[in-house]
Amino acid sequence: MRMSFGQDMRMAQKQVLAPRMIQSMEILQLPQMALEERIEQEIQNNETLEVEEAEGDAPGSETGPALVEPTAGTERTVDEKPLVVDQEHANQADFERSYDWASEYPDSDDDRSRPSAGRVDEASDRYLDAMANMEERPETLFNHLHDQLSNYDLTDAERQAADRIIFNLDVNGYLPIPLEELVDADGPADQLDLLQRALVVVQGMEPAGVAARDLRECLLLQIRPEMPCGRQLRKLVSDHLEDLAGNRLPLIEKKTGFSIAEIERLRHELHSLHPKPGAMFTMPYVPAVKPDVHVEQQADGSWKVRLEDVDLPNLRISPLYREMLLSPATDPETREYIKRKINAAQWLIESIEQRRSTLLKTAQAIVDHQMRFLSEGPEAIEPLKMQQIADRIGMHVTTVSRAVDDKWLQTPRGLFALRRFFVGGTVSADGEEVAWDAVRIKLQEIVDAEPKDDPYSDDALVEELAKGGITVARRTVTKYRKAMDIPSSRQRRDWTLPRQQKPAE
Repeated sequence: MRMSFGQDMRMAQKQVLAPRMIQSMEILQLPQMALEERIEQEIQNNETLEVEEAEGDAPGSETGPALVEPTAGTERTVDEKPLVVDQEHANQADFERSYDWASEYPDSDDDRSRPSAGRVDEASDRYLDAMANMEERPETLFNHLHDQLSNYDLTDAERQAADRIIFNLDVNGYLPIPLEELVDADGPADQLDLLQRALVVVQGMEPAGVAARDLRECLLLQIRPEMPCGRQLRKLVSDHLEDLAGNRLPLIEKKTGFSIAEIERLRHELHSLHPKPGAMFTMPYVPAVKPDVHVEQQADGSWKVRLEDVDLPNLRISPLYREMLLSPATDPETREYIKRKINAAQWLIESIEQRRSTLLKTAQAIVDHQMRFLSEGPEAIEPLKMQQIADRIGMHVTTVSRAVDDKWLQTPRGLFALRRFFVGGTVSADGEEVAWDAVRIKLQEIVDAEPKDDPYSDDALVEELAKGGITVARRTVTKYRKAMDIPSSRQRRDWTLPRQQKPAE
């Protein structure tokens, strides 16, 4: 079927924008130190890119337009006002302004609707070279699971639901909160069904056992049908996990009919499973951290963010290569080469400026929401969803996700990852929202202060939390206690008895 002219143009536009969008998103996602390395490499690889040494120049103020050979009827000159990024009119969905840029500065003077193969190759080569020379960092659990979503045939709604589950997993790979608490009150009515279907998808990903709600479910997810003694293992985990933990093997023998030797063998098989499947993504790598954003309290009590980009060079297009591009004496082959290099340099300059604007707006919106955290401490953190920030700054939620990825905020209370400020929550007795992080902090305080000879049961912990105005279900307390590696009340009591009952010498 023959495509219309409009379809043909849209396909050509997508081809032109592919390397540009790749670079914009990659630059946005880079943390401060990685961006400094990337800029240094770009300067080495592109002779048309220079560092502006003059003091007092604002970043990007001398970048100039993406220079191409002027076409007939245009008045563009080398001294024309530089192209600047109009942040107020940036598209809500990831840099729509690139469309205007692509149409105004095409790579080919002869056919503005067809991208130059050299241009695409140039962008692709630069992207791959930069990625190959960047410092290797271990993959996060979030990224590892998010990347696997492309292997599944999901609707956009199901994909978003799966991402929401993935984002709410704890460091051990568990889902510590009920699916009902992930439902957006303003969302569609079928959200819970979507989340339940998405949970099945996420639980089928690697590492096996991820997105489980408790240890039993985690182990069951890892017992594959092809495993030897799979049926017996599932029975042992499903019905006798507590007895197994308490080493009550004769009781298990009586209830199951398995011999003690067989139970021992099955327990050995269970030891090969991973009770914390997400833990492998949290150790042992400890990268050097440099803040991307600072926040300071103003005289009026408000908080204002600023970017930590003083170490980033002020880039510009080389005046020498500008002149060569516009000189009639330059042969066509050289002119085409210079044009591609200058366009690549301008892509980088604009991507950096776009990163600055997006990161600044995102960080300020987060700070505006989490002012109590800054003033009162981590226990005052407010529930916050990434979609709330996306709506507030008028950008797509995936752009916000990239903007906060591996970025750090320096506050008077210390250095925090920007993702740290996105937390789920519950509703307190007086109707106020309480972040799950605040619940965990309060739970730890209660356990630390409990009578050591008579530790609180999970029901008692629920009551103690309620005294502080935090209303949660017993199952939620149990899940949080296990996720925080807090033993049961019986185990906590047993561990203290030997010290208390030790006879006097």
